Amino acid sequence: MSEWKPTACLICSLNCGIEVQTEGGHITRVRADKAHPISQGYLCEKAQRMDAYQQGRDRLSSPMRRRPDGTYEAIDWDTAIAEIAQKLAAVRDEHGGASIFYYGGGAQGNHLPGVYAQSTLAALGVRYRSNALAQEKTGEAFVQARMFGCGMHHDFEHAEVALFIGKNPWQSHGFPRARLVLREIAADPARAMIVIDPRTSETAAMADYHLAIRPGTDAWCLGALAAILVQEGLTNRDWMAEHVANAEPVLEALAQIPVSQFAAVCGVDEALLRAAARRMAAAETLASMEDLGMQMGVHSTLGSYLHRLIIGLTGAFGRKGTSYAFVPFRPLGAGGGGSSSKASGAKDTGERNFRRAPVTGLPVIMGLIPCNAITEEILTDHPHRFRAMIIESSNPVHSLADSARMRAALRALDISVVIDVAMTETARAADYVLPASSQFEKAEASFFNFEAEANAFHLRRPLFPPREGTREEGAIHAALCEALGVFGEAEVAPLRAAADKGLDTLAMAFMQTMSANPVLMPFASVLLYRALGPRLPEGMSNAAGVWGVAQLFVQSFPEEAARAGFTGPLAGNRLFEAILGSPSGVVFAKQNGADSWQRLRTPGQQINLHIPEMLEALLALDPAGPPKDPDYPFILSAGERRTETSNTSIRNPDWLRKGALVSALRIHPDDAAGLGLTDGAAVDIVTARSRARTVIELHEGSRRGHVSLPNGQGLDVVGEDGTVRRHGIALNELTDYRWRDPVVGMPWHKYVPVRLEPVA
Repeated sequence: MSEWKPTACLICSLNCGIEVQTEGGHITRVRADKAHPISQGYLCEKAQRMDAYQQGRDRLSSPMRRRPDGTYEAIDWDTAIAEIAQKLAAVRDEHGGASIFYYGGGAQGNHLPGVYAQSTLAALGVRYRSNALAQEKTGEAFVQARMFGCGMHHDFEHAEVALFIGKNPWQSHGFPRARLVLREIAADPARAMIVIDPRTSETAAMADYHLAIRPGTDAWCLGALAAILVQEGLTNRDWMAEHVANAEPVLEALAQIPVSQFAAVCGVDEALLRAAARRMAAAETLASMEDLGMQMGVHSTLGSYLHRLIIGLTGAFGRKGTSYAFVPFRPLGAGGGGSSSKASGAKDTGERNFRRAPVTGLPVIMGLIPCNAITEEILTDHPHRFRAMIIESSNPVHSLADSARMRAALRALDISVVIDVAMTETARAADYVLPASSQFEKAEASFFNFEAEANAFHLRRPLFPPREGTREEGAIHAALCEALGVFGEAEVAPLRAAADKGLDTLAMAFMQTMSANPVLMPFASVLLYRALGPRLPEGMSNAAGVWGVAQLFVQSFPEEAARAGFTGPLAGNRLFEAILGSPSGVVFAKQNGADSWQRLRTPGQQINLHIPEMLEALLALDPAGPPKDPDYPFILSAGERRTETSNTSIRNPDWLRKGALVSALRIHPDDAAGLGLTDGAAVDIVTARSRARTVIELHEGSRRGHVSLPNGQGLDVVGEDGTVRRHGIALNELTDYRWRDPVVGMPWHKYVPVRLEPVA
């Protein structure tokens, strides 16, 4: 029997530690890793799908170049790198680096591509980028920056009351050991769970208070809860006096909210709303979390603001069992990758406001432009439009709104390049495709490190050698930077010689090199890949960039690193050594709840309750509720996590159980009866953009007027005979880029008006 090897699950952001056995090129058995410092032996059923990821049928074995007729031809790596570098440099030199757009940088479990991509973006002078966070979390980030000035997470394990807004942790997790924690809360009579969700999800079924709102009315529901706290005198006044700023205009506005009217709009009994608000106010500790059910709906940014008002009104921050400011190993919103024109050779494009998208003017948040604006930034004759695009470890043709328009945008570019494991839907529209090694064929990691007290980082070791013809991202970006002429052997040689003598010698040489030639700093990751990568243990060269991340972390958070045991002038080296030597992960930082206050980047380190434009939006909420279209009377939630779904990195459907429904439309039995439909009947789903056919699944947990389709399906899958067939419904063939939040541009994927037409 083969040995058990530690690695991680790739399905959700928790990346729970697992141990696997392998045979040949297959993962044959999976079990929980009890040594993992965060998941600690916890696992759900989705980790059993890891071999389906590794066995993707549309993986590549050489770079691909698009022919004029739309077909692809295999080319060698030297040709691909040379042509791509030449064409990207030509766009940069003629139109400026700001005309080159970068999308991606990693998926749920692979964030090292983003570390190395920073160097390529710097070489090209790229100023604009985006990724999936810009269609999920930028509204939350917008209000968080204005109110707290830092990122935060939530301690449900120790909370007396848990509030979930548009979230079903039973399926989506979002915090460690989610199902165990949910069971503990549900079983404890001294604790309570409140769920705001139109559906009776697995989590809602466990709740003490299920606020089954009408789709798209989260803002009305949260506004009513906040107003009840104020109008009934339930706010935590003493705590607020010490920790909150600019409360008066907010309290005055909430005192005016017509709770009964808001309750009617969201379709929840007013007595239930008041009971839930009173339970939150009475709790010693409250932890709350929002997710895509709200964040991809109407008034999502306003909803994020109201959620944080509830935190501020109840005192639910900076204590065990509440929300807290975490210590990131590497910030997820780390810059746009741009450099000075001197470093990159980019054309000076004059004065520009890089805090706004160049064509639409929508805000750049976390360094990201809104995903729903991308096609508008390309399909135009605006002089500052995007003219080239690099897409890495992402599939925007499938995952972003209006797939047909995204395909057209890619074809309108001067050059488009995809770096990915598979020939994805996006790759099939690009000019060049560079095949990356899979997450199990190289050193890889995630920067979703959000723990409250002991935060951990897991550098995973490869399980298999790289597939022939593929390369890891460190090698790809190093080659691109060399072809772009930003560094060569003369710059690498002294660092390589220092690395031969050990990490401490490398640290000194690196500091001296960057001090003497600071123009090299933007290319640190690829320099490290060339100098340090070959000196790391076999198969671990892609981890070279983590050395730089470790150095930056101990400089930024010396006290937290010291509590975890990493001290002294070379603490970054000691941390990197611990990372390399800990196959199940290592704790890199320790803190306590009170430390959260020191991370607030607000005046007086107080929570700022007043965002004027958000308060105006609250008072301007339509008493008739969210927009409705009589031609499309149902509201579709496009992308529901279910037991039988995975994320789209798993492109091989063989893991699905025999007879499983693919892309079944869940609908309440009464709605189905009204249409003359029975369970399993065929139906056409029609939007203003397109239509798709599927079968219905009668579901008592669905709300009347609300239907849902699962996430992770609708992929164009290569069959055993080599033909391509779409497996399920591609949701974004139905959506429209114009359906988006007015503040930050996030899509309304959970509020898609549809019409259902029975199929004879």
